[in-house]
Amino acid sequence: MISITFSAFSFLKSKLKEKGIESLSNSKMEIPENITVYGLIEFLGLEEDDVEAAFVNHKIMPLDTPLKEGDKVALVPPGGIPNHVAAYVGKNNR
Repeated sequence: MISITFSAFSFLKSKLKEKGIESLSNSKMEIPENITVYGLIEFLGLEEDDVEAAFVNHKIMPLDTPLKEGDKVALVPPGGIPNHVAAYVGKNNR
């Protein structure tokens, strides 16, 4: 397992809370090693369509970005960033 700092925005907070997952800003979370952002979405029990983009260490990154120890990850729901930015980072990359 690795440790990340995790945040989620908008309705993702309530979806995660229903699953018993704390998603307040900058929560520490243990996740499996060798996981991507897309894998984190699955690990959290969210659907791919629930997440438009992800920030990893304060940069918008594709969903196929591997996560590592100490990363800061924030998930953004649809409508959270401009469409051209989501397209640029390859929302459907896995």
